[in-house]
Amino acid sequence: MIVELGHFALVLALFAALAQCALPLAGAARGSEPWMAVGPPAAAAQAACLAIAFAALVHAYVTSDFSVLAVAQNSHSLKPLVYKVAGTWGNHEGSMLLWVLVLALFGAAVALFGRRLPASFRARVLGVQGAVGAGFLLFILLTSNPFARLLPPPPDGNGLNPLLQDPALALHPPFLYLGYVGFSVAFAFAIAALLEGRVDAAWARWVRPWSLAAWCFLTIGIALGSWWAYYELGWGGWWYWDPVENASFLPWLAGTALIHSAVVVEKRDALKGWTVFLAIVAFSLSLLGTFLVRSGVLTSVHAFATDPERGVFILVLLAIAIGGSLALFAWRGPQLAGGGVFQPISREGGLLLNNLLMTTGAAVVLLGTLYPLLVDALGAGKVSVGAPFFEATFVPLMGPMIAAMAIGPHLSWKRADLAGAFARMRLAGVAMIAALAATLVLQDKLSIGAVAGMGLAAWLAGGTLADLVERARLFREPLASSLSRIGRMPRAAFGMTLAHLGLAVAIVGMTGASAWKIESIQSMAPGDTVEVGGYAFTLVGAGEVRGPNYLALRGTFEVRDKAGRVVAVLAPERRDYPVEQRQTTEAALQATWLRDLYAVIGEPTQGGAFVTRFYVHPFVAWIWAGCVMMAGGGFVSLSDRRHRLGAPAARRRDTAIEAAR
Repeated sequence: MIVELGHFALVLALFAALAQCALPLAGAARGSEPWMAVGPPAAAAQAACLAIAFAALVHAYVTSDFSVLAVAQNSHSLKPLVYKVAGTWGNHEGSMLLWVLVLALFGAAVALFGRRLPASFRARVLGVQGAVGAGFLLFILLTSNPFARLLPPPPDGNGLNPLLQDPALALHPPFLYLGYVGFSVAFAFAIAALLEGRVDAAWARWVRPWSLAAWCFLTIGIALGSWWAYYELGWGGWWYWDPVENASFLPWLAGTALIHSAVVVEKRDALKGWTVFLAIVAFSLSLLGTFLVRSGVLTSVHAFATDPERGVFILVLLAIAIGGSLALFAWRGPQLAGGGVFQPISREGGLLLNNLLMTTGAAVVLLGTLYPLLVDALGAGKVSVGAPFFEATFVPLMGPMIAAMAIGPHLSWKRADLAGAFARMRLAGVAMIAALAATLVLQDKLSIGAVAGMGLAAWLAGGTLADLVERARLFREPLASSLSRIGRMPRAAFGMTLAHLGLAVAIVGMTGASAWKIESIQSMAPGDTVEVGGYAFTLVGAGEVRGPNYLALRGTFEVRDKAGRVVAVLAPERRDYPVEQRQTTEAALQATWLRDLYAVIGEPTQGGAFVTRFYVHPFVAWIWAGCVMMAGGGFVSLSDRRHRLGAPAARRRDTAIEAAR
């Protein structure tokens, strides 16, 4: 009964989405207030119906209702409860239901918090949100029904993919979808602006918090996925440039550019057409990621489905959404000429350079991701584009961008003095020279990449802190006065500082883990010792252990430093899931701020030995610490009162726009 209720709620959600799409858009075009007024209640109704449907599906997983096909294929009665719940979105059908639920919740949030928007503009935004929701609800009901029955039901289920039975990956998809789908609000604002033919400071003030929220969630989602891949897959890396990894990175890059570009629209009434274009691109790249994961064109641990028919349906949705929006932009975009004039050396110029480098980097990643697929589709053979390509093309673009990020906050609007900006960055220069010298002295062998990475990280951190010092007038006024200035600073400024420092911290981690990683692969018998990076790994023993729904081979390794002291006892596992008939590698690691000790045990060999892998990763924990800082900086900025207020009321709109100029 509950399953049928969920299915019925899903159908009702489709009708609510159609009403949310058709009536508000038609009402805005005709100037009909009653029709426009349908948008908010329709958005709330769609969100409520999808919440009921999702709750019904969660209930089916928790109660192990194997008469539901998706539950039988992706769950098992012996699976721990947390993974029964996570199994709801650990498959194609359930994850799509979560996708449209998040979309509907964002639409309901716009309806709730967008009451200060002009009625016609809010109607158009909600109409676009409803159109996207209706398209994906049709996709779910016609090709991916999560409530499809399986009769007669099997006595038990097939179980969830063991790779997905992990706390980090249980949280990874929800955060990722909050990011992916969150950019739909910026997309809807862009389409509404194109339909009305107007983009101004108030529009940018509304787009920024929604885009920033989506960016924060996407940052957390990507970080969780990277962390999971690092310790779960047993290959010792944190980023593989997998096409599906790239699919999540692309909207992050476009979203980062969008956030910075919207600042220029709000402060200087410039880059309006470019900002609208970025809002369209950010969500379009999110839709592209959805297609890659679910179309069957990729074989990846991240892929949900391999059904080409579903891929064709999503491809049609992409063609309508992306092609239609870009056609509208080509038609109406030229009318959005910016009014603010600025010199190349200015705050606007720095943000524009940031945008150009960021979007060029996104284009490089997009080309490297899609090129092998296009070559294969044309029957021209198999082509592999891996890490060497991206490291040779994308990474060099980010160097100038990071260097410019440190300078940007020190530039004034409209026209700036570059020499004066560099003079205010003496702290950054000292930090960079110290980092370069320390890297050259301490590293065993010369690595230009390591020197450049550490230097850029120090330059960015120093420049960011120098901006804070300048704002507070530290060392130029009494301490009490400086502290008072810091207390009066807007939270958005603190958020920017924290986010930029987070990127500097992450660069330290990426540089250390890439340039100085030490790896050793060998066969070991109990009692054998291997020296890796100044540490002695000794295999104490190995034996079988039983988990809740798996059997495991667990090895015990004792790790000693150069002085002979035991610094860690690591117990990696090789797990066998009998229901799913799959094996996983569970790495063991000891993490500190300076390095990770990482151990993996593999298949037994003849003579009672085991294949083992050891890694020493310097600074790798800084990667995820930096990601947390970046997301935290975004959330601090969102707490700024100016972001919470959003656009001014309609009767004060013109006055606010003139003041912003």
